[in-house]
Formats: sequence, structure tokens, C-alpha cells
Amino acid sequence: MGHEYVGVVEEVGSEVRTIKVGDFVVGSFWASDNSCEICQAGYQAYCVHRVLMGTIGTQSELARIPLADGTLVATPGMPEPDLIPSLLAASDVLGTGWFAAEAAEAGPGKTVAVVGDGAVGLLGILAARQLGAEHIIAFSSHPDRQALAREFGATDIVEERGEDGVARVKELTGGLGAHSVIEAVGTQEAMMQAIHCTRPGGHVGFVGVSHDVAIPGDELFMAGVHIHGGPAPVRQYLPRLVQLIWDRKINPGKVFDLTLPLDEAARGYRAMDQRTATKVLLAL
Repeated sequence: MGHEYVGVVEEVGSEVRTIKVGDFVVGSFWASDNSCEICQAGYQAYCVHRVLMGTIGTQSELARIPLADGTLVATPGMPEPDLIPSLLAASDVLGTGWFAAEAAEAGPGKTVAVVGDGAVGLLGILAARQLGAEHIIAFSSHPDRQALAREFGATDIVEERGEDGVARVKELTGGLGAHSVIEAVGTQEAMMQAIHCTRPGGHVGFVGVSHDVAIPGDELFMAGVHIHGGPAPVRQYLPRLVQLIWDRKINPGKVFDLTLPLDEAARGYRAMDQRTATKVLLAL
């Protein structure tokens, strides 16, 4: 089980050149060689040699990381303990939120709407703010997540969902819709809400794992929006994200609101399923 991970390197293979024993490293949830043509274009999640880390399992005391030189990024030194949650967030949810914000073309002068208030959606807000977005609208009906959304940079909170939520975004944007919309849920309702919130010519960045999403062709044709997303190429962003965390310019680790020992992982899954926790950190 598990695909998010940080840790200290205990051994390296004979062909590993850039990672050494003793390094503290962060890795993506896709292993990649970071050298193929697809990787060089910035899409390491689609590397021709990719390996899904969930098939290996990183909720463990030890894990063998394939393609180590292309997958792992070493921190500048041994991190202070309070930085470790943020570095762990970079392994997936921060990198995924960042990709969603970039796919949605978040940037200066833009209004960004974020559908989904889980860890990825919340960190999409953080990313949009870092990318210079002027207004950020967060969809959320949970007070604790609303507070974190505002801390990360949200300027407006919308509690309505579906077409009622779309109407609120239109109200906040002079009837036009948002320039950039992040979809971080993966359901039919969330995807259509994201598309309908986007102004003509705007961009949807979708990273919610799809659960039977089917976009009606006529609605897509008439929407006039750009849609880009899928599994995030986290490795593309890791050097930048690690440095931002190391310099204490961002604190994405705040999405972890429950820390448990590794042998209580099942309790962590229950907490997230029951929405009593946003994100659980498992520690050795």
C-alpha cells in the first residue's frame, strides 16, 4: 500500500549515479527515468519506463525505488523535523495541486476556482496563489477546510455545489466565469461543475481520479474551454517545491491533520473515509 514517501537512502544500486547513501530524498508517485523524450517534455508520469509506486508500496519501513536517479530528489541537507510533513506533501498532493494550477493556467490577474477541498484541492489553492492568481474561489462546506483554504490564499468561499455553485462563481466574476478552474474530485458532478464555472477561452486543470466521468460532447463543444490534466508529472516540480519548502516559503504540510504510527494505517484510512481527517501522515 502507499505511493507517497520521503526518507533516508540506506543503499544504492550499482548503476545509481546522483543519489548517495545518507541522502534525505523525496520521490514522485511515478518512478521515471527523467531522460526519455516524454520526461524531457515535462510529463514524467508518462515516462516510457514508468513504474507506479503504489504497485511497490511505500507505507513501509523500507522501499526499493526503481530508476532512482530519475525519480528521487535529494534535499540540501537533513531536514528539520517540522519540514518533513511538507516534503512528504510534495511527493504527491502538492505536486498534483501544482500541476492542476498550471494546467488551468493560473497566474497574475486571473480568477481561479477550485472544485474539491481535499488535500489536492487545498494545495491547488496554495499553488495558484504562488503562481500569482488575483482571486481564488474555493468550493467547501467544511469550516476547518475553509479556514485552511483561506490561509493558503483563497479570497472567497462558496458552499453551494453543482449548478448553484456555478451560479455563485458567475456572480463573483461579473457573469463571465473563472479564467482557471481546478477539478480535484473526479466525479461527474465535479467535472461538469468545473467546466460550467469556466469562462469561454478559460482553462480547466483536472486531477481528480476519474470515477465514470463522461463529458457530453455537445456541452464540451459549446463550452469553448481548454481541458488538460490526468496523473500529475510531480517529478517535474520536485526541485522547485523542495526548495520552496526548504526556504520556508510555503508550508503544505498543514494539510496533514492526523499523524499515526505505521501500524495504525487502517485507522488513518477510516479517518479519511469518514472525513474526520483531511490527510493522514504515517510515521515510523
